Amino acid sequence: MAKKIVNLLILLPLGVILIVFCVANRQSVTLAFNPFRPDDQVLAVSAPFFVFLFIALISGMLIGSAATWFSQGKHRKRARTEAKEAIRWQGEADRHKSRAEEIAGQLPAR
Repeated sequence: MAKKIVNLLILLPLGVILIVFCVANRQSVTLAFNPFRPDDQVLAVSAPFFVFLFIALISGMLIGSAATWFSQGKHRKRARTEAKEAIRWQGEADRHKSRAEEIAGQLPAR
């Protein structure tokens, strides 16, 4: 319940701001990819301004996510090796336990 309230308190105002932002930036702009001839229509894209801003925002989020994922690779590798080592030690402990029970079963009862 608290999560729904927090989502409403954060996402609702954010959605309203984004809708107002889109309505306010509807004018068409041209993004030219040819720096030497900006009037060249082959390497130019025309779209509303908010589209370019959203594309920049989304690409920034994707690049940041990828950078974070790659920088945390050493931690994931360490977690995998430690998990394999823990499984190996658990198996060895189980073998020692079964061996100890076997030896205890062979001892004469008092």
